[in-house]
Amino acid sequence: MNTPKIEGDLRERIIEQPDVILNDHDLMRALVAANERSMGANVVDLRGIAMERLEARLDRLEDTHRSVIAAAYENLAGMNQVHRAVLRMLDPMDFETFLRDLGGEVAEILGVDFAHLVLETQQEDEDPTVRRLGQVLRVVPPGFVSAYAERERNAPARQIVLRQVSRGTTEVYGSNAEWVRSEACLRLDFGPGRMPGMLVLGSEDPHLFTPQQGTDLLSFFAGSFERTMRRWLQ
Repeated sequence: MNTPKIEGDLRERIIEQPDVILNDHDLMRALVAANERSMGANVVDLRGIAMERLEARLDRLEDTHRSVIAAAYENLAGMNQVHRAVLRMLDPMDFETFLRDLGGEVAEILGVDFAHLVLETQQEDEDPTVRRLGQVLRVVPPGFVSAYAERERNAPARQIVLRQVSRGTTEVYGSNAEWVRSEACLRLDFGPGRMPGMLVLGSEDPHLFTPQQGTDLLSFFAGSFERTMRRWLQ
């Protein structure tokens, strides 16, 4: 039986650049398979088995590598979003503009559909400022923040709560409550002698905020928001 010979030009190219074959996974598989067929059915090629296992391990490592890179890019994008939002909050020179920006440009930068500042108060009379900023500001009775942030939970209070919801609450979202599918609750501490507050970010996307996500960036945003608010509360 005559064995087909490789053409001269192709043979010379392979000899000059053997790495081309070694780096081609499909070609290496074909060569290994041809070698196994030539040995017959009664021979077990342990080296071939080892190569298959190493190849499977390499594929898993490559998948992990791609996942790590994707997560790194996602974290970097999230960090840039939060930094831009914080810088935007530092621009306004008056409180009303500050709050209007929260529900406008800041919410847009963060990629959320709704942003509301919830403030606890013991006053029963509605302040004129509340009426003017009703689209963003929510004034609630004492205890509301804790009850809202930790509802249906027995765990200790946390600063950041991420969750998926079937719909929002009218106390926070008003007429837009039915569109909310996930939210982030950022509890705020305005200092000694002041009642707590909360920043609520809502989204129509049920996957934007989930309990499995990290909260480091939102904690930074909440801390920046607290310090900015204290300036207006002085």
